[in-house]
Amino acid sequence: MRSALFSAENLEKASGQPGMSLQNHKMLKVSLNGEVMARTGAMVAYQGQVEFKALGSGGVGNFIKKRLTGEGVPLMKLTGRGEVYLADLASNIHLIDLEPGDALSINGSSVLAFDSTLSYEIKMVSGMGMLSSAGLFNCVFTGHGRIAVTTKGDPLVLNVAPNQPTYVDPQAAVCWSASLQTGFHRADQTGLGGNLIGRTTGEAFTMSFAGQGFVIVQPSEEAPVRGAGQQSGGGMFG
Repeated sequence: MRSALFSAENLEKASGQPGMSLQNHKMLKVSLNGEVMARTGAMVAYQGQVEFKALGSGGVGNFIKKRLTGEGVPLMKLTGRGEVYLADLASNIHLIDLEPGDALSINGSSVLAFDSTLSYEIKMVSGMGMLSSAGLFNCVFTGHGRIAVTTKGDPLVLNVAPNQPTYVDPQAAVCWSASLQTGFHRADQTGLGGNLIGRTTGEAFTMSFAGQGFVIVQPSEEAPVRGAGQQSGGGMFG
């Protein structure tokens, strides 16, 4: 049988060592030899002896704070030996390696999978108050390990330098250095009308970032929270 479908770029890529690697820019390969955390429902294929365990209301399931955000990002634990392939609606996937001393604040809707060696904590986004439907909480990851994040399209990495604050639509912010100071500015404070800022989300302000670090922005605005129990891509690990 012949087809361009069987070209080398589409064939399964060999992994030199256990852990996460990119099969392609829209599919994550996990060479499992132990334990990895992943978004529930992200598995598209697997080979080998792998167990999938949904995480409930206790333990890691505390990520789900539906009473605060009206939505959640449920997780599952992958254990065993084999290859697991993960994806999220054909979003682009990026790998980030954290080392001791690093801290990364991530929109929960952008987390696809992470090493169980990483620590995480849900924190309120400082300066946002109750004014944003983008979500009040982010998950801050620390420790040593790898995390896979998704973006809708090719991302932009903005460097934030002292005395040069950066402003981002809160619906487009994927993750940022946890050491940055965050805040918000109404559209009328920046001279831009609410019909310009967040015109597809109903948001009338931008997030501000100050300090030293980076912000990763996707070229897409996630849908805002419509109400408790309704799905929104803009929620945190809430």
